[in-house]
Amino acid sequence: MEKRNWGLWIKSAGVRAARTMAQTTVAMLPAAATITAVDWSTVIGTALLAGIASLLTSLGGLPEAENV
Repeated sequence: MEKRNWGLWIKSAGVRAARTMAQTTVAMLPAAATITAVDWSTVIGTALLAGIASLLTSLGGLPEAENV
């Protein structure tokens, strides 16, 4: 069985999840809305769900953490 560098995997998966969450947050903001018109609970909840989905997808493999 091959050893895995879990520290690298956690860092790589965390970076991917954070990027996914940021992209989701931006995508959820309506272009014409003012900052007070945004439903922040929906935006944050959706971003967190996207981050969790990203972490689960990373379990299938991360090119950045392969062959380590």
